[in-house]
Amino acid sequence: MTTHDSKAHFAKVLSAFHQSEQDNGRFDLFNAKGSPSLAGWFIGPMGENKDVMQKMVARAVEANANARSEYGMQFHDPVYVTDAIKGTKEYTSTIDTLEANLEQMLGALHGSIPLSSYRNQSHMYWDCTMPGFVGYFAAMLYNQNNVAAEASPVTTMLEIEVGKDLCRMLGYAVPETDTTGTDAIVPWGHITCDGSVANAESMWAARNLSYLPVSLANAIRLEPAMAAAKDFVVNLVQGGSAKLVDLDNWGLMNLGIDEVIGLTPKIEKTCGISADTIKAMLDKYSVQNIGLADMHRTYLQDLSQLPVIMAPSTRHYSWPKGAALLGLGANHVISTHVDLDGRMSMDHLRDQIETCYQNRQPVLQVVAVMGTTEESSVDPLADIVALREEYRAKGMEFSLHVDGAWGGYFASILREPRFPQPEIEAGAVEHTPAMVMSEYVTRQYQALSHADTQTVDPHKAGFIPYPAGAMCYRNGAMRDLIAFTAPVVFHGGVDPTVGVYGIEGSKPGAAAAGVYLSHAVIRPDKSGYGKLLGKCIFNSKRFYAQLMDIAGDNECFKVVPFQRLPAEKQGKSNAEIAAQLALIRNEIVPRENDALLEYFMSNPDAQEVFREMGSDQNIVTYSLNFRTKAGWNTDVALANDFNTAMFQALSIGEFTTGDVPKQPMFVTSSSFEVGDYGQRFVDAFGARLSLAPTNGAGINFLVSTTQDPWVTATEKLNWLPIVLESLKKTALEQTKLIVEKNKLQPWAGG
Repeated sequence: MTTHDSKAHFAKVLSAFHQSEQDNGRFDLFNAKGSPSLAGWFIGPMGENKDVMQKMVARAVEANANARSEYGMQFHDPVYVTDAIKGTKEYTSTIDTLEANLEQMLGALHGSIPLSSYRNQSHMYWDCTMPGFVGYFAAMLYNQNNVAAEASPVTTMLEIEVGKDLCRMLGYAVPETDTTGTDAIVPWGHITCDGSVANAESMWAARNLSYLPVSLANAIRLEPAMAAAKDFVVNLVQGGSAKLVDLDNWGLMNLGIDEVIGLTPKIEKTCGISADTIKAMLDKYSVQNIGLADMHRTYLQDLSQLPVIMAPSTRHYSWPKGAALLGLGANHVISTHVDLDGRMSMDHLRDQIETCYQNRQPVLQVVAVMGTTEESSVDPLADIVALREEYRAKGMEFSLHVDGAWGGYFASILREPRFPQPEIEAGAVEHTPAMVMSEYVTRQYQALSHADTQTVDPHKAGFIPYPAGAMCYRNGAMRDLIAFTAPVVFHGGVDPTVGVYGIEGSKPGAAAAGVYLSHAVIRPDKSGYGKLLGKCIFNSKRFYAQLMDIAGDNECFKVVPFQRLPAEKQGKSNAEIAAQLALIRNEIVPRENDALLEYFMSNPDAQEVFREMGSDQNIVTYSLNFRTKAGWNTDVALANDFNTAMFQALSIGEFTTGDVPKQPMFVTSSSFEVGDYGQRFVDAFGARLSLAPTNGAGINFLVSTTQDPWVTATEKLNWLPIVLESLKKTALEQTKLIVEKNKLQPWAGG
C-alpha cells in the first residue's frame, strides 16, 4: 500500500467510525448509561456467574470465527483445515496434546492466590470485572496492535474513547464538539502497560517542556532561518511579558506550562516560520536530541545544577527509576518528608522549593500521590496547587503530576451520573452502603483538575486485567513534546493513532477493549465505579474496626494499625482515645450493616468516627507485637521476625504444587525503612508498638487491601469476623513459636 493509498484508507476508516457512532451509538462512553447491579459485574467469589462468563466467552470465539470466514467467503477463499485433515492421526494427536497441556497448566493455576475470595485481604489486586475480562478476551482474538491505527483500526478508536473517559473521571473538561482550529485546551489520555511507564512518561514530558524555551531561544539567536522570531513575545508566569530571546536561562526554564506548550505553533503562525523549519531547528537544539550533557555544557552554563523532581518519601519506586532512564539520575528525585499519616509534609515541601528558588535550581515536577501503595495515603494536593500559585507570583514554575495509579478511580465517588438512575427494585436491599471519602480526602480530589498530568491504573482500582495503566494530560498538546514517529509504521497524520506518543511501541489493543467494555457497563461515576469503590471503602473501615477488636486487653499479642484513631490524630486525651476505641468495639464491630446504618442515623458522632477512621482509601497497614512474662517485646528485630512469620504463614511461597491454597487468609507485607521515612517517623510508629528506638532499623508491617465490595454482606451476612479470626489464630500460633524459639517466658495473663 502506498502512502497515498494508506491515507485514503484510514480517512475512510475514520469516517466510517464516526458514522457508526451516529448510527449505532457505539464507541461513545460519554453517552453510555452503564448498569446498576454489582452482582452482574463479576464472576463472583464462588464462581456464581460462571454460566454468564462461559456464554460471553463462547460468543466472542464465535464472533471471531465468523469474522474470519465472512472475510474469506467474499473472495471465495478455500478452507485449509478440512474434515479430512481433522480425521488424521496427526491432527487428533495435536489436539490431544493441546488439551493435555492445558489441563496441566490449569491444574498448576489452581495453586494461585484466590484473588476473588473474601479471604484475599492482601495486595491491591482482586477480581476483574466480567466486561473487563470479556472485552480483553474478545479483542485478544484479533491480536490488534495499538502502535498504529493500521494495525488496530477498531481498538485504537476504543483507546481514544477510553482516554476521554478517564480524563473526564479525573476532573478534566473534555469538549464534546470539534475544537479544531480553536485555541481551546483539550485534555487527552492513552493506555500504557502500567503506572510505572505512565509516571516515566510524565517525567519525560515535564523535562522536555522545561527545556523547550531554551532550545527555541538559542535557535532564534543563532540560526538565520529563525531570525523572524527575534521579536517574539511570551507571557511570563508572574505576569507581564518579554521577548523570548531577552530572557535569561532561569526565566526561560520557568515559563508557564501552557505558554510553553503553545510556543511552536504561535511562532509558526505569528512569525511566518514553517513547521518544517522549526522541526529542523529543534532537531539541532532540543534536549530530546542533544541530551542533558550537551544542553547544559553549551547553553546552560549559568545554571550549575540539574533540575530536580520532588515527590514524597512514600513515592513508588518508578520515580527514581524513571529519573535514571531520563539521564537526570535517581538522586535528582528529592524525597519530601511525610507526616504521621503518611501524607506529604507541606512545610518540608515549601522548604525544598524555597531552597531551589534561592539557588536557581529548576524544579521540573512536583508529584502528589493520590493513594500510596502501602499506606493508602492521599497527599495534600489542594495545598500544593496553592503553593505553586505562590511561587508563580515569584517567577517560578513547575509541572504538577498526580500519581493516581492506585487512587485515580476513587474520583468516580464524587462524579454525578449523567443520566437518571433506575429505582431500586421493591424489596431489594443494598446491604453494603457506598461510603463517601473523608472531608480531607474529598478536598484533594476536588483539586485534580489543576494537575498537568495524571497517572491512573485501570488494572488496579479499575478491576481490569493486566496490563492496563493510563496517562492523562490536562493539555493534550503536551503529548507532542514526546512524540516520536517511525515512517514505516505511521503514514502521516490521517490515521487517528495513539502509538506515536509515550514510551511503548507495540501494545495490546485488547487492554483498551477491556477498559472500554468495563466503562460502558460500569460508569466511572457514582452509579458505577463510585458505588463499587465506595463499598470497598466501607468494608475497609469495617476491616479496620474488626482489626482493633481481635486482640483483647489481656491478650499475648497486639495489633497496631499505622492509621491512627481519629481521636489520636486530633491529639485527644488518653481517656477520649479509650472511649473511641470502646465505641468501635462495642457499637460498630458487633452490628450487621443494616443495623449499623440505623445506629448511625441516631448517633451522627459515631458515624463521623466511622467515616474518619482507617485509611484515606481502602488499604489498612498494621504491625503486630507480642508480650512475654516480662512485658511487651521492645526489640525491633524480634518484632520484625514476628511480622515476617505472620506474612509467611498467610501468603503463598514462590513455588506451589498446583493444589488449591490452604491458607485461611492472605496478606502482604513491607517495611518502614529509616532511609525512606526518617528516624522520627519510624520511632513514632515503633513507640505505639512498645518498641525501643530502632537506631536505624526499619519496622516490618502487614498490608490488607479490601477490594471486595461484598465481604460484609454475604449470604451469611458479615464474613469479616470469620476472616479475621484466622489472623488471630495465626498470631497466637506465631507468638508461641517466637517465644519458644528465643527461650522466653510466655505471657500468663494479667
